[in-house]
Amino acid sequence: MTSSKRACAAAMAAVAILPALPASTASAGPPAQRGAACTPDASLLGFSDALDKTTFAGTAVSGLSALALTRSSRGLALVDNIGTTPARVYDVDLDADRRGVSAKVRGMTVLTRPDGTPYNGGDFDGEGLVAEHGGRTVLASSESEPSIRRFRLSDGREIASLPVPARFQVAPAGEAAVNQTFESLTATPDHRTLYAGMEGPLSTDGRDAAGRGLQRIIRYAGREGAAYTPTAQLAYRTDPNLGLVELVALGGDQLLALERGYTSGVGNTVRVYRVSATGAPDVTGVASLATLTDPRAWLGKELLVDIADCPPSGATAKQPQPNPLLDNIEAMALGEALPGGRRLLWLLSDDNAGATQITRVYALSVKLRPEPELKSRALLSATAYQPGPVSGTQLAPDTVNGVTPPFPGQPIPGFSAVISANPGDTSGRRLLAMPDNGFGAKNNSADFLLRAYYVEPRYDRNRVDVKGFISFRDPARKVPFPIVNENTRERLLTGADFDIESLARDYRGDLWIGEEFGPYLIRTDRTGKVLQAPIPLPDGAKSPQSPDLAPGETPTVPSSRGFEAMAVSRDGRWLYPILEGAKTDDADQRRRIVYEFDVRANRYTDRTWSFRVADPSLVVGDAAVLDGRRMVLIERDNAMGPQSVVKRLVVTDLDEVGADGYLRRHTAVDLMRVADPRGVSTPARPGEYGVGKLFSFPLQSVESVLPLAGDRVLVANDNNFPGNDGRIPGRADDTELIVIDVPGLR
Repeated sequence: MTSSKRACAAAMAAVAILPALPASTASAGPPAQRGAACTPDASLLGFSDALDKTTFAGTAVSGLSALALTRSSRGLALVDNIGTTPARVYDVDLDADRRGVSAKVRGMTVLTRPDGTPYNGGDFDGEGLVAEHGGRTVLASSESEPSIRRFRLSDGREIASLPVPARFQVAPAGEAAVNQTFESLTATPDHRTLYAGMEGPLSTDGRDAAGRGLQRIIRYAGREGAAYTPTAQLAYRTDPNLGLVELVALGGDQLLALERGYTSGVGNTVRVYRVSATGAPDVTGVASLATLTDPRAWLGKELLVDIADCPPSGATAKQPQPNPLLDNIEAMALGEALPGGRRLLWLLSDDNAGATQITRVYALSVKLRPEPELKSRALLSATAYQPGPVSGTQLAPDTVNGVTPPFPGQPIPGFSAVISANPGDTSGRRLLAMPDNGFGAKNNSADFLLRAYYVEPRYDRNRVDVKGFISFRDPARKVPFPIVNENTRERLLTGADFDIESLARDYRGDLWIGEEFGPYLIRTDRTGKVLQAPIPLPDGAKSPQSPDLAPGETPTVPSSRGFEAMAVSRDGRWLYPILEGAKTDDADQRRRIVYEFDVRANRYTDRTWSFRVADPSLVVGDAAVLDGRRMVLIERDNAMGPQSVVKRLVVTDLDEVGADGYLRRHTAVDLMRVADPRGVSTPARPGEYGVGKLFSFPLQSVESVLPLAGDRVLVANDNNFPGNDGRIPGRADDTELIVIDVPGLR
């Protein structure tokens, strides 16, 4: 029990305690909506307050801080340090069916020292629980010292204890704070690995500037009923001002983490995360986690459900809460398999023996997707120059990342868009890949020719073969303003004319380009010939580089924040161009506007959608339709190498707009944390960052996403040649094409 919980209980002590009910009552409380969605991967099946303020065998059924299942509908609930009452475990029946959720106490075991004298709240603060051998023995963690002890449940006696590294002891013996130690304890399904998680940080680790706890999880190795030995410490960051209160080990370096916090006058925050320890380093020898600068040193986590997002479902609260469903949830256990590939997840709140808190049992249906896995990787050398005139003549003749302009031909400065070379082909074997305007600005890209290249990734040889290209050109003089090659026959377009960023093919086979200088939509035939004048935004918004900008007119689309992303419907009739950044006059700088363009009518419709990025600094790099009107988008920061934090694929649906007016979203892939169990990315080149068992895509401009067959997706980068060196410091980034298997993507 933390000091904040005690403060809450004390502050509300004047409220009368509800009368106790018999603990055998199986009432499910108020009826709950069955399967009420909280997030795409979590639904509330129901809850029960049947255990709240009840008694069993003369003891208060209170302070339940840990839950371990012994079979599908039966578990053990551990009591924390409630005064001087004996430490104890309750045997509890749990059920979730069409009638709702029910909970009933069947028995109790008092936990004692080896000599048979009971532990109590003064020397045992039970917070984590693992059932062994079907519940014949248990491992229980206590925050008091901290400790992990094994008890025999037939008589409750302690029969063993596990070693705890000295620095985890409560100060002054160690670096831990009172009531901030082993709140969580879990074992993998095979019981070969045990994890003990700290609720709060050690004094030498602390919190970062944002208030995130820099916490350690100890990994033990051993076997069920026998000895366990600490083998590693893992670094975990909580959300700001939250504590880590429970873990569930799923196996294969995957866990669930329960984070919880309390704000006086506001209530609780409770979130469940999917956590990956794939490739996580041992930080045992790190004196302070505050010195870790590599994001790959931390466990990865992805939100599964914020309980505040669940429907209240008839719940009531005894104190202010953001959602009356919330309370001081501290226990979590994974239950049986459910239809549709889901699992039953039990949560349990600790009422701290207080009148204003509730002992509540929650049942959720959750989808636990396997982690994304790297399937293939192919590289196109940064200096794989293509036929054409010398380029980069307007760049300063400085050596950047080992490359000095001008360049002997046309470089391929990465890909800003990738589509299948052949309509309907989802194999990814032959692609049409489009670079942008070359060197980043109008005034330095006049000798860079706008093209799209036919490429074939050779994943078996880790290379990309260039098989030809189409040149974007305007021989019919459809572009209404002067271009670099104004008076030539072919009127080849250059990077000083347009900044081309996204590419789509319509139902006729024509190509559509999303552009940033206007921003415009540009239509060409399949050979790259412009077919009509570029189409501006329907609301008149323009960028600072727009040829249409009138003298004195204020641009409302920031520079380089035009149509970086554009999706096309599966039938090729509708385009969905998306602004990379927010408009300058938008009150919400996290908003990214999705437009709809009717290809057949050749005009924008009056429909738009609002997609909200996680932070105003983030941009939308590309988008593609998965099925129906479900889309996958790239959300990224502007950093590279170890400074990269946000590179991810997000799934949204144009048919699912939240009450706030924004599209619903969920992360499908953290591109900084992709499992590589088959060693696709290795052996590493000298100095190469982000490869190995944990693969990362730490390249600055991740700008291409293409769904392939099944749950596979291709991702590629724009290398901003020669300016980026996110993979190998001091060496210009290559263009990388990777294929990831994303379970459940479709």
